[in-house]
Amino acid sequence: MRDSSHKRHIAKTITWRFVGTIDTIILSWIITGNPLTGLKIGLAEVITKMILYYLHERIWFKINLSKNGKILTSRKRHLAKTLTWRAIGTVDTMLLSFIITGNPMTGLKIGIAEMITKMILYYLHERFWYKLDYGLQPRR
Repeated sequence: MRDSSHKRHIAKTITWRFVGTIDTIILSWIITGNPLTGLKIGLAEVITKMILYYLHERIWFKINLSKNGKILTSRKRHLAKTLTWRAIGTVDTMLLSFIITGNPMTGLKIGIAEMITKMILYYLHERFWYKLDYGLQPRR
């Protein structure tokens, strides 16, 4: 049987990047006061974040987190994925923001703001995708 999880992870990558980029553009615009800077930061991270997100998805797909032989519930697993992705995503955004604006404090401010908004958005995104069987063998 052919593994169709790749198409699922590509679809999740694209949908998350759309949500994440809109969030980054808006936050960067608010923090810098410049819509063009917000757009530059948001568009710059499209490539880096899609690659990082896809790799993050593949790693999480392959690991089996269990405690005393019991697999973590979907909610705990999604929370753990949320935290690991947010750490990776925040560092990427802070570095890109610093490079684009030339100001490390701006990168830090955008990164901190994103930690809050993106964790909420990512968790909701994970819950949405958990309900879909797209790219998986039907679970129900």
